[in-house]
Parts: sequence; C-alpha cells; structure tokens
Amino acid sequence: MNDKVYYWQALNRSLDVEMAADESIIVLGEDVGLYGGSYRVTEGLYAKYGEWRLRDTPISEGSFTGLGVGAAMVGLRPVVEIMTINFALLALDAIINMAAKIPFMSGGQFPMPLVVRMPGGVAKQLAAQHSQRLEQTLMNVPGLRIAVPATPQDAYWQLCQAINSNEPVVLLEHELLYFSKGELDESRQAPPMHRARVCRQGSDLTIVTYSRMRDLALQAAMQLADTGIEAEVIDLRSLRPIDWDSCIASLEKTHRLLIVEEDSGFAGAGAEITAGLTERCFLIMDAPPQRVAGKELPIAYNAALEAASIPRVADIVSAAQQLCRP
Repeated sequence: MNDKVYYWQALNRSLDVEMAADESIIVLGEDVGLYGGSYRVTEGLYAKYGEWRLRDTPISEGSFTGLGVGAAMVGLRPVVEIMTINFALLALDAIINMAAKIPFMSGGQFPMPLVVRMPGGVAKQLAAQHSQRLEQTLMNVPGLRIAVPATPQDAYWQLCQAINSNEPVVLLEHELLYFSKGELDESRQAPPMHRARVCRQGSDLTIVTYSRMRDLALQAAMQLADTGIEAEVIDLRSLRPIDWDSCIASLEKTHRLLIVEEDSGFAGAGAEITAGLTERCFLIMDAPPQRVAGKELPIAYNAALEAASIPRVADIVSAAQQLCRP
C-alpha cells in the first residue's frame, strides 16, 4: 500500500521495522534518544526501545563512532548518526582506519555490520563549515559502501539494506530532503542497494546524478522536453560501488553524457563518473562528457551567493542544450 510520507519518516519507519525484528540493533549519536534526532529520524523510538538501544552520546564524534566500530566487532549492529557530515571530519579515523579496514586486516574474522548516517549538503544559510558534502573523501576509501537515497522509498529500502549488511555502509542524506514528501510502499520488493534507477526515459542525452540533484535534473528534463530535447535521467542511488551497467545501457541509446553534482567539481564524484564512463563508452559518445557542479569556493552565508554557488535548474538546461548542439 502506497503512503505519502516525509523522507525523515521513511528513515524512521526503517529503523523501527529493523529494531523490532533484531535486538542487536542499537543507535548511537547526539540527541538520538529523548530529543528524537536533529531531523526527527529517531522520533518515538526512545520510548519504544529504551535508553540501552538509543544511546545519547557526548559531542565527540570520534569517540562514539569508534564505539560503534567496537560494538559491530562484538556482535551488535550499530547505526551511528553523525549530526551533520561536517562533524564527520572528526570521525574519519574510526570510519576510514577502523571500519573500512578491520574486515580485510582480520582476514574476514571480524565483519563490520556498521551503518553511519550523515546529513549533509547545502541547506539554507548554514555557511561554509556546515554546508559540505565530502562524498569524494569517502569514495576514495576501499572497504566502504556509500548509499545516497534521494526519495523516501529509497531512504526506507537502503537503510533497511544497510542495517542488514555485514559491511560498513555510509548513508549520505541531504538536509533539504528530510521534509520532502514521496510515496512509500513498505511491501514492495527492494532493488539491490547499489543499483541505479532510470527516473526518466530519453533519447538525446543521459543525465547522471544523485541525491538532491535528482529532483533538479528531472525539472530540467521537463524544460528540455519543451525545446525538443529528451533527456534520460539516472539516479545513481549509490556512489560506492557505482552501477556502471545502467549508465552504459543509457549511453548506448543517447551517446551524450551530462553529470550533475552539488559538490565542487575538482576531483569530485563527477570526475570519477566521467572517467569511468569515458573508459567504458568512449567509442559510442558523440560529444565529450560535460559536468555541472558546485563552484570552487567555500559556501557563502549570504543567501544569493549560496544559491549561485551550486547547480540550479537553468544551469542544467543550458549545459544540456550546449551538449546537444549539432
């Protein structure tokens, strides 16, 4: 049965379903207990499951993320909420040096059923130190899996899948998506966690994107259709691994590639996507791949400057039109 819910509600339902089914699942983080989470994701769960399973932690990301790693090693299935990805910089030792490497370094003796949830992205005037993305930092780490749900349905599916995985999974959740609404059908069978989705069929170019930029790409595709350009929009849903096959299948139809990301372009996710698809599809492309990305500067507090520093629908439309010129 389909239900219209907020993105945060889908995450909340996912946690509730999994915690009811498995007592080894615990949640660690700042304000995840009594307060119900900064974005309401753990709302109501403290009253239902108690303080043992929803642990309010001190403001010490390195400590409680490391605690999550240790808990995963001894048989629990921790879900660590880092209040914002900007604070994850303090937890990178636990995520990169511990969670990503212990299964390999132990010869598989220690699986790592750890989920780290991180709200991030450019929200509304949070300024440079609270508007970062950092996916490029995490993508470079072998041993991690990275999911980027853009809809309530994917948020529900991918959090459930991450909790049940025996590998460390980072969920990157955009702060502006928490109060976006979409359909959720808990009975639907989930696709694989790392499979991309074709959100719109098209024949003239392929737009590859992820997270909040999915919505902007779909809006741009509607405007492009009015000018006679039919864009196919692919939501990657995952940044590690990347579903190359779905992207290749689309490029075999369209022969043109546009990548849209909110993060700055230099050495970012879009650079890896461009390189990967150019290596695989060079001979079938009718034009060089193009990227639309954030500006190469820290995010400003000023609202007008903030909006101008990340891709807008008009930027995507303009880039697509240039790419499709004869």
